[in-house]
Amino acid sequence: MTSVDLTIALPEILLALYAMAALLFGVWFGKDRLTGVLIWATAAVFVLLAAIIALGDGAAQTAFGGLMVNDAFARFAKIAILLSGAAVMLMGQDYMQRQNMVPFEYPILIALASVGMMVMVSAGDLIALYMGLELQSLTLYVLAAIRRDSLRSTEAGLKYFMLGALASGLLLYGASLVYGYAGTTRFDGIASTVQDGHLSVGVLMGLAFMLAGLAFKVSAVPFHMWTPDVYEGSPTPVTAFFSTAPKVAAIALLARLVHDAFGAAPGDWAQILAFLAAASMFVGAIGALGQRNLKRLMAYSSISHMGFALVGLAAGNAVGVQATLLYMAIYVTMNIGVFAFILSMRREGRIVAQIDDLQMLSRAQPGAALALLILMFSLAGVPPLVGFWAKFSVLSAAVGAGLVWLAVAGVLASVIGAFYYLRIVYLMYFGQEGPPLDRDIGAIQWGLLMASAAAMLLGVINLFGVDGAAAVAAQALVQ
Repeated sequence: MTSVDLTIALPEILLALYAMAALLFGVWFGKDRLTGVLIWATAAVFVLLAAIIALGDGAAQTAFGGLMVNDAFARFAKIAILLSGAAVMLMGQDYMQRQNMVPFEYPILIALASVGMMVMVSAGDLIALYMGLELQSLTLYVLAAIRRDSLRSTEAGLKYFMLGALASGLLLYGASLVYGYAGTTRFDGIASTVQDGHLSVGVLMGLAFMLAGLAFKVSAVPFHMWTPDVYEGSPTPVTAFFSTAPKVAAIALLARLVHDAFGAAPGDWAQILAFLAAASMFVGAIGALGQRNLKRLMAYSSISHMGFALVGLAAGNAVGVQATLLYMAIYVTMNIGVFAFILSMRREGRIVAQIDDLQMLSRAQPGAALALLILMFSLAGVPPLVGFWAKFSVLSAAVGAGLVWLAVAGVLASVIGAFYYLRIVYLMYFGQEGPPLDRDIGAIQWGLLMASAAAMLLGVINLFGVDGAAAVAAQALVQ
C-alpha cells in the first residue's frame, strides 16, 4: 500500500470514515432526534465527493495491485451514484418524518451502500468486485426492512435477503470457476487467457454463473421475481433509492466485468446479455399492464428499462457502453422525478400509492400533473423528449452491432410499455372526479419533480453534456 493507492481510493475512504463517525455521533448524541441533521450532512458529503471526483485527474490509474481502477468510466458511475443518492435522501426526509420513521441509521446505511457501489464500479479484480457487491447488498437488505413495525417492510427485507443470498452464491461460484480455470482473479489476467476470441469451457461456465448473479442485482428476467414485492413492501424513500443508485452501480459493474475481463470474447457473452435484455423488456412491460399500485408499476417499469440498458451492453462495443451510460443517467433522472411525486401523495394526511388516486390530478394540482405527464411521456419514449433519445441510442447501438432483431424487440416492448404510462396521463386529465390529493407537497419534492421534468424537455438541446461524458467514459472502458 502506497500514498498513491490511498489517493486513488480517497473518496471511498472518506465516505467510509464519515459513515463510521456518523454512527458514533448518532449513538452518542440522541439517536433518532438527529436523523434530519445526518440526512443533510450525508447529502452534503455526497455532493462534495461528487465534485472532488469530477475535478480530479482524468488519467486512468490502478490501486492496491490492480484491485481498484480509477478511470473516466468509474468516475462517471460514481458521480451518478452520489448525486442520485443525495437527491433521494433529501426528498424522502419529509415522508419519513410524517410517518414517524426517522431511524438515524437510514442515512448511514445509504452511505455504506454507496461505498460498496463505488468499490463495485472501480473493481479490477474478482475479490474487489465481490467485496463491494456484498457491502452494497447487506446494507440494502437492512434498508428494505428498516421499518420495524411494518409486516410488509419486514417481509420485503426477508425476501430480498433470501433471494439475494442465492444470487451471491451463484456469483461467488462463478468467480471460483473463473479463478480455477484462469489461474487469477485480476481482470487483466483473465483477459490474457482468451484465445482466438473464445473462452475455455470452464471460464465460460464461470462467466455464465456470474452473469446470473449480476442479473439479479439489475432485476433482469428471469432473476426479477423479488423486485415487485420488495419495491412495494419497502418504505417509499428506500424504494426510490433501490430504483436509482444501485441500478447504476450494477449496470456499471456488469459493463466493467464483461469488457475488462472478457472483452476479447464478446461473442461468448453478448448473446447472454441479448437474451436477458429481450426477456426483461417484454416481461417488465407486460407485467406492468395489470398493476394498480404505483410502486409495483415502477418495479415492473424498472425491469423493462434495465432490459433496454442491457441492449446497449449486448452490442459489445464502445458505442453500446456509451448508450447504456447515457440511458442510465436519463433513467435515474426520470425516476427521481416520479418518486418525488409518489412521496408527496397523501389524501387527508394518509399515504396513498394507487394509480386510481391520480384521477383528475390536473384540476387539483395542474403544475404537478404537467410535470408528471412529461415524465410519463419520457419514460414511454415519446419524441422529442429525452427519454426517446435514450431508447434511440441503445437501439441504434444494437442495430450497429448487427442485432437488428433485438432492436425490433425493443421497439415492440416500448409500444407495449407506452400503454401503462399513457393510462396514468389519461387518468390525470380525463379520469373520474374523486377526492383530491393533499396539496402540501414538500419544497424539495416539488423542486426535484420540476427539475426532472424540465431536464426531459431542455435536455433535447444538448443533453447537458452528459452524452459527451458518457462517450469519454465508454472509451476509457473499451480500448
